[in-house]
Amino acid sequence: MAPAMRQDSTPYGHDRMTHGRRSPGIPHSWIAFLAFTLVAPWTTSADAQTRAATKNPLAGFDQYVMAAMKQWKVPGLAIAAVRGDSVIMLKGYGVRTVGGADSVNAQTMFAIGSSSKAFTAATLEMLADEGRVRFDNRVTEYLPWFEMYDPWVTREITVRDLLLHRSGMSRGDNIWYATTNSREDIVRSIRRLAPTTSFRSHFQYQNLMYITAGEVAHAVTGQSWDDLIKSRIFAPLRMTSSNTSVRELTGNPNVATPHAELGGVVTAIPYRNIDNAGAAGSINSNAADMAQWLRLWINNGSFEGKRLLSEATVREATASQFTVDDPDMIARLMSPRFLGYGFGWFVEDFRGQRWVNHGGNIDGMAAMVGFLPESRIGMVILTNMNQSDVTLPLMANAFDRLLGISPAKDYNAEYYAAEQADQARRRAAAKPPVKVEGTKPSLPLEAYAGTYTDSFMGTATVRLDGGKLFIKYDKSAIVGELEHFHFDSFVATMNDAIMGKMPVTFKIGTSGKVVAMQFPLASADWVKR
Repeated sequence: MAPAMRQDSTPYGHDRMTHGRRSPGIPHSWIAFLAFTLVAPWTTSADAQTRAATKNPLAGFDQYVMAAMKQWKVPGLAIAAVRGDSVIMLKGYGVRTVGGADSVNAQTMFAIGSSSKAFTAATLEMLADEGRVRFDNRVTEYLPWFEMYDPWVTREITVRDLLLHRSGMSRGDNIWYATTNSREDIVRSIRRLAPTTSFRSHFQYQNLMYITAGEVAHAVTGQSWDDLIKSRIFAPLRMTSSNTSVRELTGNPNVATPHAELGGVVTAIPYRNIDNAGAAGSINSNAADMAQWLRLWINNGSFEGKRLLSEATVREATASQFTVDDPDMIARLMSPRFLGYGFGWFVEDFRGQRWVNHGGNIDGMAAMVGFLPESRIGMVILTNMNQSDVTLPLMANAFDRLLGISPAKDYNAEYYAAEQADQARRRAAAKPPVKVEGTKPSLPLEAYAGTYTDSFMGTATVRLDGGKLFIKYDKSAIVGELEHFHFDSFVATMNDAIMGKMPVTFKIGTSGKVVAMQFPLASADWVKR
């Protein structure tokens, strides 16, 4: 279902957030020089360039974008920039599919992943403006059947808690990712997911809570989350191409292909259907439509003279209501002075201003939406590369240009170097298991076959077919072929490029029979029936 905020909707990579450092000011010598040239009676080529940049603050940005795309191996990218109520940039770069000839343009469709969360929050904000929802009402007032793991939390959790990622729950994303579980199935499963922190004590990014928020809106209105997004947001903002499901991309000739780097090669991958996680991250859109969304927020909830959100609600939604204290996230930031979360938006500082933003990653796509409310400028960047980090430095560099900071800082060089160093540290810290050669399974392969149960996920099946073991979560079409590693440990090669390989270890009980297995789709042991 990360930036600065990029948030990943996929369960196999930690959500990451990255932020730009403040740039040094212009030296006094340069200020004196510039003052002199302003009154000098002669003109130089440098003068002409300075005036051109003043007239077009994004002059030269194209080259910066294309160089960054090459460095980060991004096939295609689309950008929209807004100042006040005007769209000042709307452009595509690169190609829709690696090796193809079809260019990306402002109408090319991309998945926006977790950038969808601000849309979900906005529907609830509209209902709050109408008095139909109150953020501090308990969730059970709208969903009487809703349960958390802890009965006290069930009683106390509010709509505000859902939106601020402070439920105390672990991610639990495998319950929806690549599964056939419905939205209601997912929300009803939450009662079986144990917390990892105390309620309201820490920020823990949570897709399941936003799926629940979508169900709250559904319960209040009788409309599906999809219909609410279309009628309450897409229609009044004239976001005519946007949709809430990959199924609605069928027949559209202008759709970007998702990509991932597999085995060192940028490779096209299929779109992932995540309809069941809709409210957390299933919107597809393009730069032209997303520019309309930016205009709404930059203009304090008003669009072309029509008010969709009250100014008070906009202030609340874009205020830092809860501190982001996740150490893994903080470690990846480029020195923010503060970092918090509002309603579907991260809130941090940039150049002494409030930077409201949210990213999104879903298989093969990465997006970033951000704006500076005080300067009334904003930008959206859409890419067709899995978990791409290019969005943040490009947005930061563009903001420098739009704020009149010259020269704009080369955030990309800084961030790329930091990211490479981080990857090197992670590779060095990784401790792959050491294979013990010459071992074999304790039991015949048929002894490992059977049904395994997890209290949260449900059931998984291990079957023996043609002398080989295969594993499958029963609510998914994805199958893994097991290859013996050593002793009672195997490696499952999944028939899904993004999921790749997963370890599977069987446990033998005192009876000499298989009693459980460890398989990453659940945090605890799967117990054999």
